[in-house]
Amino acid sequence: MKYFYVLLVSLMIISCKKADKAGVMDESKASIDSMKQASIDSMKMEMVKQKAIDSMKIEMEKQQAAKEKEVVVVNNQAPAPAKKKWSNTAKGAVIGAGVGAATGAIISKKKGEGAIIGGLAGAGVGAGTGAIIDGKQE
Repeated sequence: MKYFYVLLVSLMIISCKKADKAGVMDESKASIDSMKQASIDSMKMEMVKQKAIDSMKIEMEKQQAAKEKEVVVVNNQAPAPAKKKWSNTAKGAVIGAGVGAATGAIISKKKGEGAIIGGLAGAGVGAGTGAIIDGKQE
């Protein structure tokens, strides 16, 4: 009977060692597979990056070719005269007239008369202010 127990215990030990070896093999195979998958994923990312780079190069070549094909037309006409800018005096007179007319119409009982008087007074003050600014700029 003792021999039977010894045989039973030794069989259990041997079977456990085989199970451990199989488990180790499965784990190492799984880690190798995950490394292969990571390598494949990185290769796919590199391919995507290279495609983007290639498409950008193609687009840049198209733009360069389009620039080279542009036709230059020489216009022998005299340039259009530059628009004359308003002086600060003129700007001040117009703004002052508008503000003065609106203020005179609002304040006065006789709207038309107040607008005329306010517009004239505002134009005078605005023109004076613009003239002072013009004098300082020169």
